[in-house]
Amino acid sequence: MATRRSPLEDAPPASDRVTDYDLAHAVTYLRLLDAQADGADWREAAKIVLGLDADADPDRAQRVHAAHLARAQWMTHSGYRDLLQRAADEDR
Repeated sequence: MATRRSPLEDAPPASDRVTDYDLAHAVTYLRLLDAQADGADWREAAKIVLGLDADADPDRAQRVHAAHLARAQWMTHSGYRDLLQRAADEDR
């Protein structure tokens, strides 16, 4: 499952399966989850993790941050099952 980081979109693709975009941004998702767990302000996470300037375009930065954080949370609650199923299918 080697992936290369793809350009950051305003929102991850909406899917009930893990996408190539999700795989390419897995580290970003983990960093967003870590920032949230540490109580970091969304503006700080948007800047450090996503490379966005919340001062220049706060509406977009907040939207992009919220969309990626929501996808990261989905990955930890549901998406991981798809990854486990893929791994099991590869082993067959």
